[in-house]
Amino acid sequence: MPPVTPLHDAHAHLTHPRLRDDVDAVLDRARDAGVTRVIANGLNYSDNLAVQALSRRRPDIVRPAYGLYPVDAVLEEMTAAGVDYPRDPGEIRAEETIAWVREHAGEAIAIGEVGLDGKWVPSEFWPLQEQRFCAMVELALAADRPLIIHSRKRELRCFELCRELGAERVLFHAYSSKLKLAQRIAEAGYYLSVPSNARRADQYGALVRKIPRERLLLETDAPYLSPDRERWPRNEPATVAETVAFAAEVWSEPAPSAAQVFADNYERLFREPAS
Repeated sequence: MPPVTPLHDAHAHLTHPRLRDDVDAVLDRARDAGVTRVIANGLNYSDNLAVQALSRRRPDIVRPAYGLYPVDAVLEEMTAAGVDYPRDPGEIRAEETIAWVREHAGEAIAIGEVGLDGKWVPSEFWPLQEQRFCAMVELALAADRPLIIHSRKRELRCFELCRELGAERVLFHAYSSKLKLAQRIAEAGYYLSVPSNARRADQYGALVRKIPRERLLLETDAPYLSPDRERWPRNEPATVAETVAFAAEVWSEPAPSAAQVFADNYERLFREPAS
């Protein structure tokens, strides 16, 4: 049976160490599964450069999003204050990242990932985190680009700032907080993307069951959030097909019809054809 297509992955980390060494094979498997667009999200200065290089080498399927990961936005200051964080992010240079993204925003399909994090970032760093997040929102608005949001433990504040700053095209990726806030996000005209582990992760499955379908997109957060760790020890964009199959069951629709819903949403948010 041929794959359902066109599919997209609105949020993947193709430059992650677990994917980058065989990224072409990863993208070929995505193609074979019916995926026609993969948005590679940047995290900081060095990662944005890697995303840029990959998107220029694989324009057939990769679309770049340039961002500043919420922890990386203040990690230099956290490190200087002796706060431990269990990840080597590479070269961050937060202020230079903002300037670089502002300069290159026009070549990106979106600005992301950006947002607020209250899990790893102590509250004394929240004002600076908000300041840098707002700078990224404002440059996205100036470039007429949508935002791809990562928010953990601070979803409401992130939503409020997007509204206050006048952002209209916003995608909350891998949203796992309160359903009532997810409904407010959808009512505001924003989007939420559903990871490919939605069938086994109730917090993501609830999005398919409870949020209007015209507000949903597909994502993997690859290499994270695998739908099946035996078959997919690391997640890959190819697995978005599993979300489509799950949504088709929940909506009692054929898989091609469900895929078309997601494709239409992709085109509205990102203003480019889904295939």
